[in-house]
Amino acid sequence: MDDPYHNNDGYPYQTDYPPQDEDAASDATEGADEDDQMYEGEYQGIPHPDEIKEARRAARMEARRKARLAAQQEEEEENLPEQYETIMEDCGHGRFQWMLFFVLGLALMADGVDGFVVGFVLPSAEKDMCISNADKGLLGLLVYVAMMVGALVWGGLCDKMGRRKCLIYVLTIDLVFSFLSCFAQGYGFFLFLRFCSGFGIGGSIPIVYTYFTEFLQMDKRGEHLSWLCMFWMLGGLYASFTAWGIIPHYGWGFAIGTEFQIHSWRLFILVCLFPALAALIGIIFMPESPRFLLENARHDEAWMILRQVHDTNWKAKGEPERVFTVTNIKTPQTQEDEFIEIQSDTGTAFQRWTVRHMTMLQQVFKLLLHYNTIRDTLLCICHIKISISCYHGLGVWFPDMIKYMEYEEYESKVRVFHRERVERFHFNFSLVNQIHREGEYIHDKFANIEIKSVKFEDSLFENCYFEDVKSTNTFFENCTIKNTVFYNTDLWQEKFKDCRMENATFLHPKKGCHLNFQEENDIVIYLVSFLGSLAVLPGNIVSALFMDKIGRIRIIGGSMLVSSACTFLLLLSFSQGFVICWQCLFYGVSVAAWNGLEVISVELYPSSKRGTAFGILNGICKFAAIIASFIFAAFIGITKIIPIFLAFAALVCGGLVALKLPETREKILS
Repeated sequence: MDDPYHNNDGYPYQTDYPPQDEDAASDATEGADEDDQMYEGEYQGIPHPDEIKEARRAARMEARRKARLAAQQEEEEENLPEQYETIMEDCGHGRFQWMLFFVLGLALMADGVDGFVVGFVLPSAEKDMCISNADKGLLGLLVYVAMMVGALVWGGLCDKMGRRKCLIYVLTIDLVFSFLSCFAQGYGFFLFLRFCSGFGIGGSIPIVYTYFTEFLQMDKRGEHLSWLCMFWMLGGLYASFTAWGIIPHYGWGFAIGTEFQIHSWRLFILVCLFPALAALIGIIFMPESPRFLLENARHDEAWMILRQVHDTNWKAKGEPERVFTVTNIKTPQTQEDEFIEIQSDTGTAFQRWTVRHMTMLQQVFKLLLHYNTIRDTLLCICHIKISISCYHGLGVWFPDMIKYMEYEEYESKVRVFHRERVERFHFNFSLVNQIHREGEYIHDKFANIEIKSVKFEDSLFENCYFEDVKSTNTFFENCTIKNTVFYNTDLWQEKFKDCRMENATFLHPKKGCHLNFQEENDIVIYLVSFLGSLAVLPGNIVSALFMDKIGRIRIIGGSMLVSSACTFLLLLSFSQGFVICWQCLFYGVSVAAWNGLEVISVELYPSSKRGTAFGILNGICKFAAIIASFIFAAFIGITKIIPIFLAFAALVCGGLVALKLPETREKILS
């Protein structure tokens, strides 16, 4: 029976009027097409119900599509690490890894050399370019700031542009600007060039370890990454040895006129470019990381490189008949990659380039800002603690302490002359480490002599003659100079403080700063750096042999705790010999913690974020180095208890925090 209150589909509806026949339609709508009728809510901006249904249906379909893609990507990402580990085991460890090891080792060596360059050239550069103490500190500060920024930027870019490409850029920037700094005559230009060089080489450490890790199978990573750390030590040895052999030989330089001079310390900078140049040449012939290519859906390129690794290793082992059997490798595709591809298909070449690189930078900064997990925080703390206490804390304090001891010994031998009167005397011998107070020099001649570390206070020079005088750290304070001639000397205005000049004549003065070619160079500092770099060799060997046997965490924690105990031996150091001895012991023990941190840093993070994470950690390390340099340098000559206590506390805290990190010895690279 038909129900007039139900439609044909069985759904009830309500009405105030009885049903009408079709013929009862209003004359106003007669003849109108139902599809052409205007939806009355359109004037009010209300969507049509059909549009709402269609939008909801499309949203549900898009959500299901994204869910399927996410599930597929998650499955691929779960399968890729195991598959890649199996492929690397099939490729073996052989000639290819060793070639890459030496090429990347040279890049790491270049970073080690760059860390020593500024410290070695400053004693000569400050005289050659009139660098004040404040400017001296600015040079060291800006170089570390540049390396910190370089680590952050290049670490992130290598996850987007590729390990090999970024390493080529890094080494090229370092080479170009370091080479130009050899010829910079002004301090401002020299400072700018060293900053640019530091920005380049600062990115080498994150890239090198990330790059090499992705060519190693799980049971080889700890050992061979630790062997790779030795190249940083070789960089310190190379810099110390070449500085010792080149810088003291001032006569090795040359000059073009009076404005353009190349002294031996500039030649030393030039020689320090050789490791970076060799690394750049070598890396040109190396392939990109196949793991990076797979993460960026470049399957064919990755397959060809893996086959190259396989064939190179097995041919070197005498088994050329072995065939690379892998035919298919998972290649997860990220949404960021799709966005770049979509944008690069449209617009002009410049627009495509802009979109691609701006998107890349956005992704890098997004990774930097999301670096906030507990694990990341623990690693940051470990890097900060060991940076403050080790190479950049006590590492600065050791040579400065030795310099201060030398200064104290030198000051203890100073000779003081009070109210002496010298008349009609010819000074034909050098004056060294003396203080003259309230003296009178009448009709005296100073000719062809060197005046080194001499101070004249409240003295009178009358009718005197200075000719061909070279001075170092020599000043005249509150002196009266009458009828005196200075001919061809470097005694110029800044050497005279609050002095009264009466009829004084300066003929052919050597204005500006000049190197003293006869001054002996302090080889003790070169020796200290050389022995300190050499002392880490035993620690490197031990950490490499036991990194995979006892684990990264025990290496890091044990090394830092033992190093903290070694710091107390410094309280017993009252001579240069003892300081050098304890420095070598401390370096030899603490280097194992550094190696463990480098290994665990690349193993904890997924391939798509590995370079970014390592760059952040290395940037934090450089920032801690800047702070440590200021803190420890402030206590030179005041007390050694506070620096030692700070180092002890930092090492103990870092060692305890390290024990909370996850062990990665048997972890497949994610």
